[in-house]
Amino acid sequence: TARAVVWAAPAGALFYLGYVGVGIWPCALVAWAALWSALEGVRDSRRGCALAGFVFGWVAHAGGYAWLWRLVDVFLGGNALLGGALWLAHSIWFASGYALYALLYRAARVRGWPVAAAGIAPLVAIEWLYPQLFPVHLGDAFIDRTLFVQLVDLGGPLLSSALALLVNAALFETARWLVGARQRPAGIWILTLIALASSAGYGAFRVGVVERAMARAPELRVGIVQANLGVLEKRRDPAAVHRHHIEQTRELLAEGALDLVVWPETVYTRGIKGPFPVAGQLIRGDIETPLLFGAASIRTQNGQRRIFNSALLIQRDGTIRESYDKNLLVPIAEQLPFRLERVFPHAQDFGSASDTPPLGLDRFRIATPICYEAAVTSFVRRMALRAQPHLFVMLSNDAWFGDSQEPWIHLALARMRAVEHHRFVVRATNSGISAVIDPFGRVVARSGLLTRENLRGTVTMLEGETLYA
Repeated sequence: TARAVVWAAPAGALFYLGYVGVGIWPCALVAWAALWSALEGVRDSRRGCALAGFVFGWVAHAGGYAWLWRLVDVFLGGNALLGGALWLAHSIWFASGYALYALLYRAARVRGWPVAAAGIAPLVAIEWLYPQLFPVHLGDAFIDRTLFVQLVDLGGPLLSSALALLVNAALFETARWLVGARQRPAGIWILTLIALASSAGYGAFRVGVVERAMARAPELRVGIVQANLGVLEKRRDPAAVHRHHIEQTRELLAEGALDLVVWPETVYTRGIKGPFPVAGQLIRGDIETPLLFGAASIRTQNGQRRIFNSALLIQRDGTIRESYDKNLLVPIAEQLPFRLERVFPHAQDFGSASDTPPLGLDRFRIATPICYEAAVTSFVRRMALRAQPHLFVMLSNDAWFGDSQEPWIHLALARMRAVEHHRFVVRATNSGISAVIDPFGRVVARSGLLTRENLRGTVTMLEGETLYA
């Protein structure tokens, strides 16, 4: 068991280093091979396998979720004891998923499954079914490998994870062959080469198909305002926040005409009362360009007055005709049970919607996942089916996490959503990283982190569904 732990800990570190955020992607191609080496040594012991899997997951969490500590000061009011307890609870839950994975791997191996099958099937099941507050897929690590990642339009990030695990299996079996522990693994070599060649070939094919569709599709000139205001400034001085965004929008439009301007999540916090339509002139001032923005909106739900975290669009005529209200609320941060305001002084209590309608701009449909929702692939898939969007506009506020890995991770997950549905993604954030992302997951334009910037880009309004959708 001690040897298994010695192998499992660096394997977890390789997972963390290979995942988006740090982004040394080759590490993700050997992390599971190292874990399997640990598990093979304790295959006769359920306890030993579970412990090795837990250590793997806990070490990966310790590095990969270090950014959660940024919330202690800005969200928990400096309560380090509470922050530590919440972080520890999350780490135990995360690591327990990989303990379960190790037990499933062992069960398959003792029944005679080869390493590739025993290693791939349980992780795909865990990534698909194990509940996580912040979903993680091994396949996310390969977002910069453009040709290979296009296969997610067939099976989502689970398919990319399976391909990465197959490479891990080929390397693991090769290492065993080199030390004389097995015969030449010709079968896994051939299978892996076929899978890699097929993935690259499919990627090249899909890029060609979508590029031809882009050449025929209409375009939209989009601008993004990133004001980089303080994390709590929206609540302390909403009038100043609104004024800053108006001023930056004027600067943006002075550089050239646009078809759409985008402001980030909950920029306008003074409350927009429904039902719609309502006038939007007081919000956009003298700006005549259509404006898509995040705001707190106020309506009645089940007979009660509720505040929603919403995305709204002011049309050219100055009217707001519809809204998208956030469905997936972050527990504690946006949905506070049991009157815990003293424990979580900066938490909010929003209403939760259940529908995912698009916002309409002329003849175009725009889907608007808000912040955390963009990280949940199954939710964005459901939204795509309902909204049938020509474009995704993702509004977010990552200022809570400062100069950490989280904004880069969030950007990478938005890029995966672009590939899954082959749509342009416009990502507007309060403090970075704002971006324009093409349908292949490539960043066309992006802002810095913790910077005051305006961003411009041209997006193509595509139609149709991917197989994954």
